[in-house]
Amino acid sequence: MGESQLLKGILEGCVLALINKGESYGYQILSDLNSHGFINLSEGTLYPVLTRLEKNKLIQCRKAKSPYGPIRKYYSITDNGKEYLDNFKTNYKNITACADSILEEYI
Repeated sequence: MGESQLLKGILEGCVLALINKGESYGYQILSDLNSHGFINLSEGTLYPVLTRLEKNKLIQCRKAKSPYGPIRKYYSITDNGKEYLDNFKTNYKNITACADSILEEYI
């Protein structure tokens, strides 16, 4: 499995967690991801994730004028998104604990 496949599943949960902190827009989300170590991400990686989350009704989008220029899309988490995020965190912790127990033994 390549890094991109592993990243794809984790990225959705991370994006939801960032949006859960408060309404945000694409560039800010990308900036937040970069500041947490996801340094090789681009808009071409992020925007399909945002589109998928919106399509699945986990986030919602509103358009508003930016204080710095053109209209911006602002994303906020829905109730379904909060529930999905809670499940994601539980599943992520369980899966990483299992993987860590195996990888620690053999590395």
